[in-house]
Amino acid sequence: MPGSSETKPWGQAENENHNREPFFIGVAGGTASGKSSVCGKIMELLGQNKIDHHQRQVAILSQDCFYRVLSPEQKAKALKGQFNFDHPDAFDSDLIMTTLWDIKEGKTVHVPVYDFVLHSRKEETVTVYPADVVLFEGILMFYSQEVRDFFQMKLFVDTDADTRLSRRVLRDISERGRGLESVLTQYMTFVKPAFEEFCLPTKKYADVIIPRGADNLGECLLSRPNIEYTAGFADLKRCLKKISSPKVLVLLIFFIVPQLRVGFVPGKLNSHACAKGLSFLG
Repeated sequence: MPGSSETKPWGQAENENHNREPFFIGVAGGTASGKSSVCGKIMELLGQNKIDHHQRQVAILSQDCFYRVLSPEQKAKALKGQFNFDHPDAFDSDLIMTTLWDIKEGKTVHVPVYDFVLHSRKEETVTVYPADVVLFEGILMFYSQEVRDFFQMKLFVDTDADTRLSRRVLRDISERGRGLESVLTQYMTFVKPAFEEFCLPTKKYADVIIPRGADNLGECLLSRPNIEYTAGFADLKRCLKKISSPKVLVLLIFFIVPQLRVGFVPGKLNSHACAKGLSFLG
């Protein structure tokens, strides 16, 4: 497709993917909480970050790409910092659902690219090819039940408000050409209230809560798990090296090998089953 950029084809022929349903992981959290960094760290943990794009088995999408096309009046407000981009209505939910279904069915999809300076979609798109694991991150990934039900695993990146605000200020000034006063006004008027009303309540749907984001997640395989299991830590590393399926690795990393610095939601993890699973895999 003209004007599109390629992220990853899988295998040699696309028709080989039609019978393979991907494992969907939703990653939610407040603005500048570190959602995209967590996705990047997961890519690294799965050994995909140094693999050529043409061989990767993991795809990453962002809800930021799915902002609605604004009317002239809405765009005028956006340019003045007076449009609420953190409200659920700001996103093109129909396009998100269509994209998710197409990916689930093994189709190649073309994801929009959003221009945060001009507040409009660019002409080019990003091509996403079928993958074994699909990471979809965004502030409101768990708000809609229709979208939420797509995810077999749901992660919530829980970063304190001061850290998120400081990151947002630096990002919006350096990358989006905003002034400090404009960023702070938008944050207090729209971002903070929307987080408290729409984003934070969805934390209850998470299977895994990640405090402090990617820096914390990075210690996943370096810390001894805080549950008892029958396979030793050395055996765990040996098991991981033998497993080539990203789906299995994701399950191991987030469910079978919970570690000290990642918070697991009570009632959603059975340590006996984890131990048994590690013994079986070993």
